[in-house]
Amino acid sequence: MKIKKWHGILVVFLLSWPAGAEQQKTNTYVGSASCRSCHEKQYESFMNHARKSRSFESVQKMKKGLTDDEIRECYSCHTTAYGKKGGFIDPAQTPELKNAGCEVCHGPGKLHVDTQDSSQIIRNVTIDSCRNCHTEDRVNAFRYKPTIYAGSH
Repeated sequence: MKIKKWHGILVVFLLSWPAGAEQQKTNTYVGSASCRSCHEKQYESFMNHARKSRSFESVQKMKKGLTDDEIRECYSCHTTAYGKKGGFIDPAQTPELKNAGCEVCHGPGKLHVDTQDSSQIIRNVTIDSCRNCHTEDRVNAFRYKPTIYAGSH
């Protein structure tokens, strides 16, 4: 009897071990489709109206004549979190992140999706978030504006 009780305490102890808690706190990228079930209206609007929801197509169209290094430079703005931990690697390994999705502006979504806690995501996106990709040179060269002004959601 004492062994079973000890065993139960040990299991509870192991399940609450800090390493497990630390692992749960890791926020990673999950892809825009993960947002759909709770934010269907915004998701549909984004997918239908925001060019960035199809941004990888631009890379595919432009890649002829570019080196692999030049193509990878495109990934930083045309995919979700390229070069960041848990971000886009390539279309085969991380297809859910191949376009510039919700998490480009709102940050990694795993903790928000898992907890549905709004403090686990960037809710109020500002133009400063856009300036990583939408630099003055790029805006002038490609004649586009950040989604924040496009009414995509």
